[in-house]
This record gives sequence, C-alpha cells and structure tokens, in this order.
Amino acid sequence: MAVKTNQITQAAYVVNDLRAAIDRWMSSTNIGPFYIMEDCRPENVIYRGAPGELAMDIAFCQAGPVQIELIQPKSAGPNMYRDSYPEGTEGYHHQCYFTDDLDKEFAHYAALGVEVAVQATFGTLRFAYFDTRHLIGCMTEVMQHDEAVEGMFKMIADAAIDWDGSDPVRLVGG
Repeated sequence: MAVKTNQITQAAYVVNDLRAAIDRWMSSTNIGPFYIMEDCRPENVIYRGAPGELAMDIAFCQAGPVQIELIQPKSAGPNMYRDSYPEGTEGYHHQCYFTDDLDKEFAHYAALGVEVAVQATFGTLRFAYFDTRHLIGCMTEVMQHDEAVEGMFKMIADAAIDWDGSDPVRLVGG
C-alpha cells in the first residue's frame, strides 16, 4: 500500500492501561477491531543522541482514513512518550506519516531547529520521532516506507471496513 509522502496516516495516544483504553475507544467511538502488539522492543534506539531502550504495548485501529494508535509505555528509563506524558498521565502524543527518504526528513527537521527525540529500527522498519511540540503541540513520527509494515496497516484498515463488532481485540502474531 503506497502512501503519499507526508500524508498524515496515524494519530497516536499515550495511555496508562492499554486494554482499558481500547474499551473506552470502542464504547465511545464504535471503531474496531483493535490489533494489539505486546512487548514491542525496537532495536538500535538512539534517544536524544544517546543509546537508549524502548518497550511498549501498542494497539492499532482504523478510523476512516486515519489509523489510531494507543501506546502503553513499558520502559523504565526516559523516552519520547514520557517526555510528553509522565507516568500516570495520558493524552495525544504524535502524528505519523511515511516517507520515501527518512534522511531527507532528518535534514528538513534540523533546518527547522527540531530535535530528534528518538530514532530506531523495528525489524526492517526505520523510523524517527521529531520533537515538534513547540511548533504544532505534538511530536511527529516519520517512518521509511516498509512493505511489511504497510501490509499490516492495510490489513488493519481492511478489517475496519464494515466491521460488525465481532472479535473486537486481536493479537498481532498471536
């Protein structure tokens, strides 16, 4: 699924309890199904210029043209999620888009004076979070186009079409 570069495809929220957040989202918005990935641990994590660690449980659901991502941080140390929402708090965290050239995005944001909050890989996916909070009130995640991830996102989007409420929470890889 090719997505136009710089087209916002995802809105993401930090949450305290992933399952409770899914329940709130489904009951208040009637969107679904949600796909959960537990104990996600990206590799090659560089947090604000230094090696770091990152762990989280995440859930994805499609809401029209935008994917909703819910993130429950699990890392003990500092990370880009806790930069915005200290433990015990939650809210809107970032927007996300795919790019053909992540290195070009690094240069773009550097020219704007935007710090790289984190960069990492997840399997074949290369991604970065740019700390655009001072410009637009949230962070911006940019992902290099990746066939596997875009295939998973398409599966999630397709499942939301005419979803009848059945099987509302599904595990990815489970």
